[in-house]
Amino acid sequence: MADVARLAGVSAQTVSRVSNGFPGVVEATRQQVLAAMKELGYRPNSAARALKRGDFRTLGVILFNMSTTGNMRTLEAVATSAAEEGYATTLLPVTVPTQDEVRGAFTRLGELAVDGIVIVMEVHLLDTATVSLPPSAQVVVVDSNAGDRYSVVDTDQAGGAAAAVRHLLDLGHRTVWHVAGPAESFAAERRVAGWRDALAAAGRLGPVVLRGDWSAESGYRAGRELLKHSGCTAVFVANDQMALGVLRALHEAGRRVPEDVSVAGFDDIPEAASYTPPLTTVHQDFAEVGRRCVASVLRQIRNGEAERGTDLVPTRLVVRASTAPPPAYSD
Repeated sequence: MADVARLAGVSAQTVSRVSNGFPGVVEATRQQVLAAMKELGYRPNSAARALKRGDFRTLGVILFNMSTTGNMRTLEAVATSAAEEGYATTLLPVTVPTQDEVRGAFTRLGELAVDGIVIVMEVHLLDTATVSLPPSAQVVVVDSNAGDRYSVVDTDQAGGAAAAVRHLLDLGHRTVWHVAGPAESFAAERRVAGWRDALAAAGRLGPVVLRGDWSAESGYRAGRELLKHSGCTAVFVANDQMALGVLRALHEAGRRVPEDVSVAGFDDIPEAASYTPPLTTVHQDFAEVGRRCVASVLRQIRNGEAERGTDLVPTRLVVRASTAPPPAYSD
């Protein structure tokens, strides 16, 4: 830094202000300092800066299941929002959904230089007292029911599911079948609850729940099961990938969508509009989830206090060509 200051003809304090991005430096002086840095090959020492400031400008992300669209889009949103705030992200995937793996991830993040942690954990592993978080790090959890202990940001899963079911009932379907996600998933649990509540509010009976694992293949298997029930004219599928499998099963059996069976999904992945037919689905605002996660964890970092409570991001129903009134013969 002293060499840069001599070459640029400024004080070491000015070099420090430029290298840290502080305001109040005349533009001509800033450019002079940057030119000297480039000429000398000077790069600020991030470790030294972190020790001096007491922060590392890095957020840790613990993520289970990197194969699902929702998790990856949430991760992308968190990383993008963090970068906009001048923070890097360190990812620690949990490959096996066990408490030991989760504890290990928390321990590793506690050893790394992170100021806060965003946990994208769709299974019931954060509820156990044996999982302890690094005491110095602030935490935000995505997709959890731990709002009494942590700051939780989530999509309004139940509200989105209920909107899809109400849409199908309003079209005239007597009831709506449901292909749910895995039983251990918070998101799947809430979407089942929204489906049931919407049917109950309309005075309709809910058929037996079919389950998949979020994959198109599991949706295909569930679709084959649906074919055994001739009275099925409408199905709400817990994500768009499984809905794709359901569409395939119906097509192979000669059941037309939406003329014979209406299909609605959840997520509104980019490909949903290109399905055959284009899929009616619930849109999740992953970018807003990421922004709210980063905003919450940065508030905690700046204030030095943990936040609690659940912040739900609204959804919206996107109606496309895969839903229509039931066939006349179903009356």
